[in-house]
Amino acid sequence: MIDETHDPSLISWVESAGGHPDFPVQNLPLGVFSPAGGTRRIGCAIGDEILDLAAASGSGLLSAELAQPLAEVSLNALFARPASDRRRLRGALSRLLTDPTRRDAVAPHLHDAARCGMHLPAQIGDYTDFYVGIHHAMNVGRQFRPDNPLLPNYKYVPIGYHGRASSVRASGGVVVRPRGQTMPPGADAPNYGLSQRLDYELELGVWVGQGNALGEPIPIAEAPDHIAGVCLLNDWSARDLQAWEYQPLGPFLAKNFHTTVSPWVITSEALAPFRIAQPPRPDGDPRPLDYLWDKQDQAAGGLGVTLEVHLLTERMRSAGAEPVRLSAGPASNMYWTIAQILTHHASGGCNLQPGDLLGTGTISAPTRDGLGSLLEITRGGTEPIELANGERRAFLEGGDEVIFTARAQAPGRIPIGFGECRAVVAPS
Repeated sequence: MIDETHDPSLISWVESAGGHPDFPVQNLPLGVFSPAGGTRRIGCAIGDEILDLAAASGSGLLSAELAQPLAEVSLNALFARPASDRRRLRGALSRLLTDPTRRDAVAPHLHDAARCGMHLPAQIGDYTDFYVGIHHAMNVGRQFRPDNPLLPNYKYVPIGYHGRASSVRASGGVVVRPRGQTMPPGADAPNYGLSQRLDYELELGVWVGQGNALGEPIPIAEAPDHIAGVCLLNDWSARDLQAWEYQPLGPFLAKNFHTTVSPWVITSEALAPFRIAQPPRPDGDPRPLDYLWDKQDQAAGGLGVTLEVHLLTERMRSAGAEPVRLSAGPASNMYWTIAQILTHHASGGCNLQPGDLLGTGTISAPTRDGLGSLLEITRGGTEPIELANGERRAFLEGGDEVIFTARAQAPGRIPIGFGECRAVVAPS
């Protein structure tokens, strides 16, 4: 629903919000932060500042009904509310941050974002990673099954596996290279040790809003009401561990050691002007089964978002160099919509809960400049990338920092960003 909060003419009295690449007043993402020397609380990003929503509520700037879930230290209680409650909160925040007569009352509750710590926005009960990036699936499949890159179920089933919620971390952390079993070419038995083929995966994270009761599926037409918002997600992957262990049950140690998410939830409401039609399937591909098919979802279930990956090596950092962009591509390269993956997840009777996290799987473009992992860019490590300073990378090395960014754009609308999803690989 597009409303007055999306008006391109809106200007916030928070000066840094004007023209901000990520957080103009048309965005208003939600997250959990702690000011210097303070405790965790719910906040809203506006320009280079964060509005403390608990403090604003305590000062009577928000109604008691809107304020109740904002007193928590996570967004779970707010996610559990109907989408209409989030829309009302968004409207109230928009008015507070654009009405200059409210400035004196609101300004004391603003914090310099650069001096604040960011945390996971919700307590994650469960995390599921999907595999909806068809170009990624094709590229990886060709490396292992050149004659049959996609298995027969891919175009019928939104493929996914259950990840490890306990190792999801907010942006800015350190990734410890995992250990596990690998099978060297020609060997008779596997080895155990540090992964030598550490990789990133460019994904979107989907935050579940209202859940469903055990045994009760979520109809596809109602799925948007159960999605609180999205973020950036890096599902770090140990490709050598993965190649040995993924058959027959799928990834395990290759994936469960660390997942990084950007800390701000870009709400479904903020993304309303950037919804686009789901790209039509190629001729000959089957139509989704009825429980996954909805005309409205096909008409506006895609996202007009461009995703980028940047790399900053230890040597580059020491030299004061800027990160180098490795790839950029649209989120529309997903074969399934986020509503379809949520509906499929619940279709067997699984109960989703507020704050659960769904990963889309790696989103890649059909061309080399839009690939979402090093496994694809370097063709399994056989074609390392050459950096401007002379360094080469087949996979990630100690001190490498991977940075994801994203930007939603539409004609006649103020672009909004997602903030950063970044983490550095610890020295081995």
